[in-house]
Amino acid sequence: MAHPSITCPECGRATDARYSSCLWCGAALPPSGGRVIEVLSGGKSSQLVINGIIVVNVAYYLLSLLISSGTSLGGGLFGFLSPDDNSLALLGATGTYPVSRYGVWTLVSANYLHGGALHILFNMMALRQIGPWVCAEFGASRMFVIYTTSGVAGYVLSVLAGVPFTIGASAAVCGLIGALFYFGKSRGGNYGQAVSREVSGWLISLVVFGLVMPGINNWGHGGGIVGGIVAAKLLGYRERSRENWVHRAAALLCLLVTVIVLAFGTWYGVRVLSYRHF
Repeated sequence: MAHPSITCPECGRATDARYSSCLWCGAALPPSGGRVIEVLSGGKSSQLVINGIIVVNVAYYLLSLLISSGTSLGGGLFGFLSPDDNSLALLGATGTYPVSRYGVWTLVSANYLHGGALHILFNMMALRQIGPWVCAEFGASRMFVIYTTSGVAGYVLSVLAGVPFTIGASAAVCGLIGALFYFGKSRGGNYGQAVSREVSGWLISLVVFGLVMPGINNWGHGGGIVGGIVAAKLLGYRERSRENWVHRAAALLCLLVTVIVLAFGTWYGVRVLSYRHF
């Protein structure tokens, strides 16, 4: 998440400008007239990864609308521009029924499908807010690995819990929240405590939202959070270890699997629907 930041005059690190003292070393900070910077993502590669995820999500959502036999223009707040269940199933929605009928590849593809305009808007806004912060602490490669594996973990738990049909990037986004929660607890100190407090607020909001709003896949959210914590622990973060070839290879593997799965989902969905039209 982007924070207004200032360079600490003592340790030289970028720290949150909302505080009167450095979150790294505890030194007093100068007034806001100092050199303030915006900590956004940790590099161009991070922006490329996040923008790429958003573009693919939007493209796959538009494809689901294109091949849908009946796109909803009403249906309440969350039903606007909703593709039908048939097109979602063919493109790779997951759950107990799709996994048993189509296969485990849907555990990946479901992370790039959405049930309406507001559904994808909220998920992509959350990714745009949280993704850069994860990139800043873990690096772009590790962020993408966490995003991919957390989404799969969330949907594996959903299937085990008996959720019949589910889609959305929220499990993967929850994985990023879980990674930040682990980072804050593991790092400790003033900065780690600040991260933990903020992320804990998000986790509480997720629980409340899941209990209040109907149709929320809380199993997917919970599995994503746990997946993000586990992935973050296994991969480590920048303060403890730099990104290396293992992290980049893992990110490349996740990318290849995602591309293959989405290409297959596109081919399969378009092919089946084209046969039905003849």
